[in-house]
Amino acid sequence: MQIYYDADADLGTLGNKTVAVVGYGNQGRAQGLNMRDSGVEVIVGNVQDESFERAVADGFTAMPIAEAARAGDVLCLFVPDEVQQVVYRQELEPHLRAGQTLNFAHGYNIHYRLIRPPEEVNVIMVAPRMIGVGVRERFLAGSGAPAFVAVQQDADGQAWPVALAVAKAIGATRAGAIRSTFAEETEMDHFMEQAVWPVIMRLLTLTYELLVEEGFQPEAVLMELYGSGEAAQVFEEMARVGLFRQMSFHSQTSQYGTLSRGPRVLPDAFKSTLAGILEEIRAGVFAQEWEAEREAGYPVFERLKAEALAHEINQVEERLQEIMQAT
Repeated sequence: MQIYYDADADLGTLGNKTVAVVGYGNQGRAQGLNMRDSGVEVIVGNVQDESFERAVADGFTAMPIAEAARAGDVLCLFVPDEVQQVVYRQELEPHLRAGQTLNFAHGYNIHYRLIRPPEEVNVIMVAPRMIGVGVRERFLAGSGAPAFVAVQQDADGQAWPVALAVAKAIGATRAGAIRSTFAEETEMDHFMEQAVWPVIMRLLTLTYELLVEEGFQPEAVLMELYGSGEAAQVFEEMARVGLFRQMSFHSQTSQYGTLSRGPRVLPDAFKSTLAGILEEIRAGVFAQEWEAEREAGYPVFERLKAEALAHEINQVEERLQEIMQAT
């Protein structure tokens, strides 16, 4: 594994370049501010909405996306995956020129060839492993959010220097920028979203339902599951000291219960289910399904969201929050 730090990147690579932040949302704002604070010339391309006004309020020169595409040397695409293709085709592609660099924060559209840039353009990825707020907060604190960096297309021999310079400008090389590929980043990210988090969310939901059915107080169940914030602290300690080493912060009763019951709750055979999910991701099955869902106007997605928000756990969460705020 190759990890890049500050000494491996040169901000001077961006010294005579203009970076255009396309999409001033959570990641766009955080990375744009960090790059500007690092001395990089940054402009913003966005539709005329609240994000556009926020960019202006933050002191950026904001303009329509097509204009930013013409003015920028490094174009950072921070618009959502599902609209990225349309933005690229209508606003970026007609204005691309040799020597420009397209920078993606996620590999989805390039990996699945939904966007196919011309050969004379560099295609890179700098993908922080943290939401935008965290990227900004860590930068301001003097540290940074780790990131994956990759080059899909090196048109002029400068793709890697530019990628590392962007990573340094947003603070990623302070923590460590791991050399990766568009395929690896996309497939791992989707696997987390489609295998790991569904298991956690489903387990929490089923646990809530069972314990309430067995007579436990709903608010007490949610407090024990995640409402107290203990679960979040456990994850923080996992990141700090390790998955199993953090167990030493818990009682021996807790450790024994976790270690002895784990294989029964989630048997090794479940790995075959996980392998099936990964196979679908790698084969592009999910990408095809998601594209079809988008083209249909998101009917299944809207139904699933409505069902989730209709679950009684939402009302209990509200009551628990009121109780916690009152104390």
